[in-house]
Amino acid sequence: MSTALRRRTGLWSLALLLASAGALGHTIAGSNAVFVQGIDRPAIAAFLYLGAKHMVTGYDHLLFLCGVLFYLARPRQVLAYVSLFALGHSLTLLAGVLLALPVNAALIDAVIGFSVIYKAFENLSGFRSLGLRAPAPHSAVFVFGLIHGLGLASRLQAFEMSANGLLANLLAFNVGVEIGQMLALTVIFLLLSVWRRRDSFQRQARAANTLLLGAGFLLTFWQLSLWLLGAPL
Repeated sequence: MSTALRRRTGLWSLALLLASAGALGHTIAGSNAVFVQGIDRPAIAAFLYLGAKHMVTGYDHLLFLCGVLFYLARPRQVLAYVSLFALGHSLTLLAGVLLALPVNAALIDAVIGFSVIYKAFENLSGFRSLGLRAPAPHSAVFVFGLIHGLGLASRLQAFEMSANGLLANLLAFNVGVEIGQMLALTVIFLLLSVWRRRDSFQRQARAANTLLLGAGFLLTFWQLSLWLLGAPL
């Protein structure tokens, strides 16, 4: 199979995956949704679980973080970037729900999709090829962390949550998100570390980030179409 055909096949596979993910993605639904709307007390363990589950199934968040980690080989570098991302999304998650910030979930998710495009484009040296200076990587990750936090907040804003125990439950949800994020990132970092030791890494890195770029475009256009059509999320 030629390289071009492999890339086209990969992009079509991503299209099918993300199309199904759009319907079955990381929303809070079913019995979890019933629980969130019916709870009238602090429920730390339950919200820890919901937060971790949301992040582990949050394909858009994980695609962005995969792009962030792609060329980071040192644990200290990973910790610095992940801490900035966590700070950003923690701030807007709490503020979004507690202050009832007006958030359009589809538009926010479209920007989250754009964050995947941005990181893949940066990994592909896109700014350099255009003769542009890329924004400071740490600042970009923090800003996108703020956007990702609004995406998390929009999931909880969809429910009428009781004020009784709300802060405790939000903090537990956020800690759960961090736990899920660390579990997912540990797996991603280990896989990338093994891959980097292979001679094929440099040859395949560009193709991998091209697929990541394609995934970002699919996520962005999917969410924009939901917004334009006024489809329920």
